[in-house]
Amino acid sequence: MARCSIMFAIAVLPLGTIPAAAQETASARGLPVTGSAPQVCTLAGGELRAGQLVNFNGISGDTLQVTQLLDQQTLAARPASATVSFSAVCNYPHQIRIQSENNGLWPTDGRQATDAPGFATALPYDANLTWGNSSGQIQMDARIRSNREERIDVDQATAGIVTLRLAILAGASNGGVNAPVLAGVYGDTLRITLEPK
Repeated sequence: MARCSIMFAIAVLPLGTIPAAAQETASARGLPVTGSAPQVCTLAGGELRAGQLVNFNGISGDTLQVTQLLDQQTLAARPASATVSFSAVCNYPHQIRIQSENNGLWPTDGRQATDAPGFATALPYDANLTWGNSSGQIQMDARIRSNREERIDVDQATAGIVTLRLAILAGASNGGVNAPVLAGVYGDTLRITLEPK
C-alpha cells in the first residue's frame, strides 16, 4: 500500500472597518480610511483528477493506495500514477515546499530488511508539482530512508490550482530494476506547504 498524506496551511483574513464620518450641515470633513491585508497563503484539501489514476485507488484526495503493487509473475513493481489537485491562493511572493518523509515507499512497520539478497526493500517514485507559472520535481530514490524535499520560489502572488503528479515506474526498486519486492505494506508521507521565502 502506498500512502500520500498532505499537510494543509489554512489562514483567516481579518476584516476591519472604520465608521463613516457624520456629515455636518454647514461643512464637510475628510476622513482617511485605511486597512491592511495580511500576508496569507491557503491550501485546500486534495481532489483526485478523474481519469488520471493508473493502478491507484483514491481513498480521498489526501490518501492514495496502489491497487496492485506487484506483478504476480515476477513480483517486481507494477507502474502506477495519479494526479491530485489542490485549490490554493497566496497573496505575496512565497515558496512552495514538497517533502517526502521516507525518500521512497518503505515498509510501514519500520523494518530495514537486509537478509534477502536480490530482493527490493523499498520502492522509488517521482512527484511533479505545478503551481501557477512555477514547477518542480522531486525524485525519491529509496536508497536511504530519510527526509527529502524540494523548494520552489514563486516571485509573485498566485491563485489557482496546485497540481501534484505521482509516478512509480515499472520494475522500480532499490534492489535493481525488476527486482522482486519483499512482502509487506509500503508507504510514504508527502507534505506540501505554502510558506514565506
